[in-house]
Amino acid sequence: MKNKFFVIVFIILGISHKSFAYSSDPKQFIQEIVDEAKKVLVDSNTKEFKTKKLSEMASKTVDIKGVAYYTLGNYRKGLNDDQMNEYLGLFEKYFLKTFSSRLTDYSDPKIDVISAEVKNPKYTIVKSVLLATDKKPAVNIEWRIYTKDPNKPLIRDLIIEGLSLARAEKEQFASVIESNNGDITKLFDTLKEFISK
Repeated sequence: MKNKFFVIVFIILGISHKSFAYSSDPKQFIQEIVDEAKKVLVDSNTKEFKTKKLSEMASKTVDIKGVAYYTLGNYRKGLNDDQMNEYLGLFEKYFLKTFSSRLTDYSDPKIDVISAEVKNPKYTIVKSVLLATDKKPAVNIEWRIYTKDPNKPLIRDLIIEGLSLARAEKEQFASVIESNNGDITKLFDTLKEFISK
């Protein structure tokens, strides 16, 4: 797993609960998420508080089910309904635990949201940059926003310095399955092991 990229995405997705709906404009949607991240990821908040809020908001702003389908790739065709439901449940727990566990020690990410480019009616790419610090260079980040429902945009992927996080996860899952002679239940076991730690 490419941990350094997960750290970046989880910093960006670190957001707290909001009582109002997010904007339907993809660029403003990301700007609101970034603004919330700055409020949650401060040293005065406890790790438990951050973890809880991260999970709540990822559930609202990320298309977890869509990412789950994508990362499974063609292997999803071989699953029956019960197996698919089990996988979706495991993936959601895996996803939420992964980003929250890697983010809670970080604080005050400084991100500039630059522009938005509509690719088609279903997708918009929002460009941003994680600003450089004394210790780290700037990082270019593109958010892939799913806009099939124009009133409720959802994050489908992030491309960090050219690397798609969803694609990296898909390759990792495929590697687990292929190294076990195509036995997809071994992927389930791997997810369960991670979740239980």
